[in-house]
Amino acid sequence: MQHYDTIIIGAGHNGLICATYLAKKGQRVLLLEASETLGGLAATREFHPGFKAAVAHTVSHFSAKVARDLNLTAHGFDSPMVPMPTVGLNAAGEHVVLTGIGVDAEIIGVSAEDAASYRQYRQLLQRFVELLEPFWLKTMPRVGDTRWSSLLTFAQLGLKMRLLGKQDMGEFMRLAMLPARDLMDENFDSELLKAVLSWDGLIGSKMAPRSPNASVLTLLYRMSGELGGAHAIPSGGIESLVQALYSAATASGVEVKIGARVGRILIQGNSDGLKTTGVELADGEQINAARVVSSTDPQRTFLELVGVENLEIEFTNRIRRLRCDGYVAKLHLALDGLPNFTGLAKPDGRMIIAVDMDAIEFAFDDAKYGGYSQQPVMEIVVPSLRHESLAPEGKHVLSAHVMYVPYKLKGGWTEDARAALCQRVIDTVAVYAPQIKAQILHSELLTPQDLEQTHQVTGGHWHHGELSVDQMLMMRPTYEAAQYSTPIPGLYLCGAGSHPGGGLMGGPGHNAARKILE
Repeated sequence: MQHYDTIIIGAGHNGLICATYLAKKGQRVLLLEASETLGGLAATREFHPGFKAAVAHTVSHFSAKVARDLNLTAHGFDSPMVPMPTVGLNAAGEHVVLTGIGVDAEIIGVSAEDAASYRQYRQLLQRFVELLEPFWLKTMPRVGDTRWSSLLTFAQLGLKMRLLGKQDMGEFMRLAMLPARDLMDENFDSELLKAVLSWDGLIGSKMAPRSPNASVLTLLYRMSGELGGAHAIPSGGIESLVQALYSAATASGVEVKIGARVGRILIQGNSDGLKTTGVELADGEQINAARVVSSTDPQRTFLELVGVENLEIEFTNRIRRLRCDGYVAKLHLALDGLPNFTGLAKPDGRMIIAVDMDAIEFAFDDAKYGGYSQQPVMEIVVPSLRHESLAPEGKHVLSAHVMYVPYKLKGGWTEDARAALCQRVIDTVAVYAPQIKAQILHSELLTPQDLEQTHQVTGGHWHHGELSVDQMLMMRPTYEAAQYSTPIPGLYLCGAGSHPGGGLMGGPGHNAARKILE
């Protein structure tokens, strides 16, 4: 029987990162992926002959430290990247456009007062981004942990907060729990600008502008990194990041197997307690290892792969209560040419359709009761402008994240229901790009249920669980599993359900590897 130091379940970007760090320290590592492609939600797939796209269609806060540590540039990943403008679309072509990075970001399409307020807003938030940024790549200790390393982490956070000064420290404490709507109303008059700026605090979550549940913390998380919250598409596409991670992993000695679905994690029990001994694949093959690291979501890890018979009832109940129903659908359009959006010379940016925060709030209300909005809000990119191989010559791909599409639709996700939503989304895009319907060669709409089935992620949730105050930092995903180790010796977590969370950032994979190597 084969034996490894570490088996990692799931070859998304966090699994690849964790595997590479461990292999670089001399461990024999096996990385198992159930599907035939690597990258998880960042995997590029053909959705129509000659047309390709990934669910994760941009990079915004991938860790520069991870890129340096794994020497991803040498493996084909271009970092830093050129940021895309973010465009708040207006049907009349009177758009709000954000360009640049961090405190140097600029804005057009708003009043002089809003432009001045935006500069002050960015400067303040940048201070808070710098406060939190070091802690995204640290294990956040349990409250009450008195070990020296844990006390040092808390001391570092406390010191950085004190260095903000009394006024800004108080402002940070106030803003951290503030609903996005209050933050925007305090600073701006333009309704379109408010909607655009609140977007990154809300997308991928079960929250709306009025939700008082840490959307500002989520916004600060997404503003970390070299791009300062701006989005980019690498010159080689999202695929180039996945391929660079795979190349770095194999160069470090990681053994990767695709099409290798894990049926269960092997747990051995005796008078001394339980311990992890390896995995059993779906075909019955057993592989032994000193430890197993799961980059799949916590509910799938514990309830399906470990089994409740190996868990304490209180821990099982906490895992069952994790909120992980996805709220984002994905639209792909194969287009016969470049779409023309009213008022834009070229659709080479991240375009947001949300006329105001009420539009976002009302779409959330519809989803909350099991429906979807007739005026959907969404984020659109045309990735083939930055990566030509995604479409045949002269053709293009439109990729959209459609917010507030429930995992459980009232009446169920029938083919008719899916087709109706797809048409509704296309009709909405056509308000801003009037000729686009005539350009559509093929359309594909993936609901959260589709994402669950395709990518083996419970609820189809991007982040493997809500990024909310009770499921963040030292409580992510829950007590006894929030520091990457778990109640079962030899079993660890390294996926988006762990601190700091989801998105193409790499923190969970990096942090889990550090924990294992302690």
